Amino acid sequence: MLHLRMITPPHLTEQVVALIDRTVGTTHLVVLPGAARDPGGDLVLCDVAREAADELLQEMRSLGVDKTGSIAVENIDLSISARADAAEEEAPGEAADAVVWEQLAESTHEESTLTFTYGVFMIIATMIAACGVVLDNAILIVGAMAVGPEFGPLAGVCTGLVQRRPRLAGRSLLALVVGFTAAIAATTVFSLGMDGLGLFHERLLEDPRPNTSFIWQPDPFSFVVALLAGVAGMLSLTSAKAGALVGVAISVTTVPAGANAAVALSYGDFAQMWGSGIQLAVNLGGIILSGTLTLLTWKLLWRTQQGRMIRKPGAPLRPGGAG
Repeated sequence: MLHLRMITPPHLTEQVVALIDRTVGTTHLVVLPGAARDPGGDLVLCDVAREAADELLQEMRSLGVDKTGSIAVENIDLSISARADAAEEEAPGEAADAVVWEQLAESTHEESTLTFTYGVFMIIATMIAACGVVLDNAILIVGAMAVGPEFGPLAGVCTGLVQRRPRLAGRSLLALVVGFTAAIAATTVFSLGMDGLGLFHERLLEDPRPNTSFIWQPDPFSFVVALLAGVAGMLSLTSAKAGALVGVAISVTTVPAGANAAVALSYGDFAQMWGSGIQLAVNLGGIILSGTLTLLTWKLLWRTQQGRMIRKPGAPLRPGGAG
């Protein structure tokens, strides 16, 4: 269940209440006339099943509540209520499969902004991965993948394309390009420094590396893995039940490739650098492609539920009673 808190101008309150009444999966409706002070207006509270939330929010925005008042949405971790249970049963579909597009756009907006913290995490992740590729150490690669923050911008590009929000897609793409460019440049300097200290050696890069050689040798499987990673990442972001760390796992296909390119550049091994660059491009492209297609599929599937979110005439206004 989601909890909605809205500040509505008095002239819109009745329309908002009527909209909530006729939307399936809503309950616990509270109206406090004149309670809001900034902006002034009425305070309207309700709970809604996740499956019905996206359509309800779209209708709220069509009334202009977001411009003349406000709409806040919170996840309800626990709701002990027979009415809430009935509301979830009334809403078609499953909560775990529902996508709240406004929530998705907001979360990707926060995660895809180019910030100092984002850049530092990218650089640190790539440096850890550089140690992993030089030492052929899979554990360090896993550590780098856990630190890498690039899934946020990748998800932002996918969401921006599907939702037709060019600013979100452009900002996310900028974060990816600047982040990887800065990370590769900083890791190249880091690699030169490690070589000067005698901790990195060119022979380690050139020796057979059974655990990490795939990073700079792109093949059809690289694109297949990127496609699968993109689907898993987007499902983890949109699902109410999937673990948040699933999206982090796609870093294994991106950050190490950037790290290998940086180390190879520091030693003038342009063959490995070129191969790593292609691997990185293939992986990023595959993730964006499959992530976008996943969101488009989800959007089309939930469009089939439109019309089922409106209560039939004569049905109770809210589960468990006659309103």
